[in-house]
Amino acid sequence: MIIHPHETVDLLGIKDYKIIQSADGFKFGIDAVLLANFTKPLTNAIGVDLGSGTGIIPIIIVAKSNIKKMIGVELQKDVCEMAARSVELNRLEERIELLNINIKDVPLYFGKHQYDLVISNPPYYKMNTLSSSNEKKCISRHESAIALEDIFENASYLLKPQKNFYLIHKPERLVELIESARRYSLEPKEIQFVHPNINRPANLVLIRYTKYGKQGIKFKKPLFVYRLNGEYTEDIKKIYQSDRLGE
Repeated sequence: MIIHPHETVDLLGIKDYKIIQSADGFKFGIDAVLLANFTKPLTNAIGVDLGSGTGIIPIIIVAKSNIKKMIGVELQKDVCEMAARSVELNRLEERIELLNINIKDVPLYFGKHQYDLVISNPPYYKMNTLSSSNEKKCISRHESAIALEDIFENASYLLKPQKNFYLIHKPERLVELIESARRYSLEPKEIQFVHPNINRPANLVLIRYTKYGKQGIKFKKPLFVYRLNGEYTEDIKKIYQSDRLGE
């Protein structure tokens, strides 16, 4: 197993699972952990992660559920290669597959309406907002290589009818997150706002969509990340400490 000088091997706190990350790249944050925990994969299901980055979401989902397989799609070749080494490090080659392709090219590599779950932690910002001088971070944070519309189009292409697409994004784009999804027959069914603490407005939103779902949205109770003293709330501690998703 090759670990490059600019890379670290970090414990995930799930059994003995680890992840390789680059010191100068985009490291996973709490949003990836929250999104993975928001999913409800069925036993023997096959899921797709659009924009897999370091591979953190497939690793968490596989480690904490009985899902049969996760397939990660990642555009950046070196990031995808690093994620593949994390999969190998954790001996998860039979349950996680990584493809170094653009999300726009999903129809060239995947069958239509054949997957049980799709998930994405996409870039949050349009290119006319703040940008990064670091290309890897820019691609991860900004819609330079992929647009939100592309995410919905390809999630819809992949999903079987009545199966779920899970997304995390910014609340200020909520109208767009609903309107764009509906153009591709993805109906928002469950929404949960995430707040830094009880005194601050939400800075993230988790959404579960159902392919060809009926209209009607359930709002889960807000999730607060920190207590006012700066410690994680009990809800966040449970997410990190549990060995099962959704607990």
